[in-house]
Amino acid sequence: MMKWPNHGGQPETIKKLFHIEGDKALLDFSANLNPFGPPSWLQEALQEHYKTITRYPEPTYSKSSASVAAHEGIDQDKVLLTNGGAEAIFLVAKFFEKGKALIAHPTFLEYERACHHYHIDVEDILVGHESGFTLPVELIRQKFFEKDVMFLCRPNNPTGTVIAEEDLKLLLEVGGKTGTYVVVDEAFVDFLPTSIPTLTPWLSSYPNLILLRSLTKMYTIPGLRIGFIMAHPTIINVLKNEQIPWSINSLVDALIPRLLEDRSFVNKTRVWLHEESRNVFKRLTSLGFYFSPSQVNFYLLRDKEQPQRTGELYSFLLEHGILTRHTHNFKGLNGDFLRIAIRSNFENEQLLAVLQKWRNES
Repeated sequence: MMKWPNHGGQPETIKKLFHIEGDKALLDFSANLNPFGPPSWLQEALQEHYKTITRYPEPTYSKSSASVAAHEGIDQDKVLLTNGGAEAIFLVAKFFEKGKALIAHPTFLEYERACHHYHIDVEDILVGHESGFTLPVELIRQKFFEKDVMFLCRPNNPTGTVIAEEDLKLLLEVGGKTGTYVVVDEAFVDFLPTSIPTLTPWLSSYPNLILLRSLTKMYTIPGLRIGFIMAHPTIINVLKNEQIPWSINSLVDALIPRLLEDRSFVNKTRVWLHEESRNVFKRLTSLGFYFSPSQVNFYLLRDKEQPQRTGELYSFLLEHGILTRHTHNFKGLNGDFLRIAIRSNFENEQLLAVLQKWRNES
């Protein structure tokens, strides 16, 4: 049985699994990162702050925390910086140690992993593509009476779908009565159209809401590890006491304010994504492929005409230099779909050309 990697963006691992020569070039559609790459000013800024690595960071990261709070329009005591989104997930899971959680699948793998790490009993709810991956809110609300927390990803990874505001409000209101918290991972929120705002303003109305963020995806800096948690100050204080000292390195601490100030980079990305994804989805429709109703920079794909051949399609794309993300370890998907990122126009055209070739040959 093949040992698939748990995450995308691992071309060297896939090459070894499929016995592909190490120097063969692959277009990587498996990682959900901004194809623009990091902002143009970032390399110079890293050099500028190079000397910060010779001293310990300021332990409370007050300047960076203040910049996040100002950017989000909330008080600073509702913010906790983290070493990427992964630390945010694990810190929040610690808050519910030995409790009971609900997770709707398919979704990001790390929620379940973090829950198991902290001995949290997890109940799964499987959501199918037949409903457009819409959450069964009525079923979920009935289960809130016996749960401490529900983990949600909005927009969801790997589907790119967004739970409706009215559904989320209903869950938060029910949770307020049952003592159930709702953790919403907004790692991809910056890619959403401006018509779908962030949930940050909701924090003042719902003390049982915990938001997770990552700057990794939009700014293409997974190696720097930048994330944060936003929640009621009481929760933030508990999490601060659980966090490892100096979790954020000095370079990241110096860069956070400037990254948040660069709204033109985010706006440029959103404008590009709207146009590019519309083009890609139009072409996929004409080629006879199913794609999830995504609102961000990735989507699930499978052949409508031959849905049982997803494994062969994965291999076919790989043979033609296209690396996609398998879905064998996403509950409810079981390898029946591929997760594909929206890349540059040039790269997307190459993907579409290979999918056309697949259609012609099959």
